[in-house]
Amino acid sequence: MDTPHFLNTGDIIGIVSTARKITSKELQPLICLIESWGLTYVLGTTINAESNQYAGDDAARVLDFQTMLDDSKVKAIWCARGGYGTVRIVDQLDFSAFKQNPKWIIGYSDVTVLHAHIHSFRIETLHANMAIDIDTKTENTRNSIKKVLFGEDYSIEVVSENKRNRIGVASGQLIGGNLSILYSLMGSSSELITKGKVLFIEDLDEMYYHIDRMMQNLKRSGALENIKGLVVGGMNGIKDNAIPFGKTTEEIILDAVVDYNFPVCFDFPSGHIKDNRALILGREIHLTVAKNAVTLGFN
Repeated sequence: MDTPHFLNTGDIIGIVSTARKITSKELQPLICLIESWGLTYVLGTTINAESNQYAGDDAARVLDFQTMLDDSKVKAIWCARGGYGTVRIVDQLDFSAFKQNPKWIIGYSDVTVLHAHIHSFRIETLHANMAIDIDTKTENTRNSIKKVLFGEDYSIEVVSENKRNRIGVASGQLIGGNLSILYSLMGSSSELITKGKVLFIEDLDEMYYHIDRMMQNLKRSGALENIKGLVVGGMNGIKDNAIPFGKTTEEIILDAVVDYNFPVCFDFPSGHIKDNRALILGREIHLTVAKNAVTLGFN
């Protein structure tokens, strides 16, 4: 895998929205953070743009992201907001210049579309907090992004006493992102090839039976059969029907992987949660799920 160039003082980060609309006022905390790191920024034309729920229509969002991809002075692209819309533009983007000169693509949730699509180019991306709400997250969230962007040593070690964790060790490329997005990409040119890799999933505001349907789809498609490990991040806001589904999110996931022998950890600090640590997707990692702790080391 190719690692994008690490940043240096004075480098420029481009801020764009590939999905939902957002104002420049909402980005002030991120701008302050970027400047505190000794970096500078440029706002894309999608910031303050509006087309119904989107940050400009599809053509406008394509043009803005393409401009940032092609601008050699922009060293990283930080996606401003998720929601929905990235899948509508990904096939119209030309990644030719990006493949020759990779730069960090930063975001999560709906930006899983870009992470999955770019993985096939053998280029690493950064699953990390959006530009919006960066000030409401933990210091570990912000520091984890900085460490990756500046090429510092980085690993994640957390106390984990979830009794549903499956103990074990695994190594492989880290892939994944938002479960609903991964599910929606099945059968497309952006579908992830999971064999021999460590899969990360997270989600928000879904129904229990939706989680089950998506996990059963991953199982039936063979996406779970040959992975090396499964890391489950935030799974919050999951709702039930009037007639209960009868299983927790953890039970649903374990049911889908019961036939396979690889480590599984829950409650990992990444996703739609306050402590949303950065994950280097595409990087070779070593995962250790122990009785009372989980360690994810980036090689």
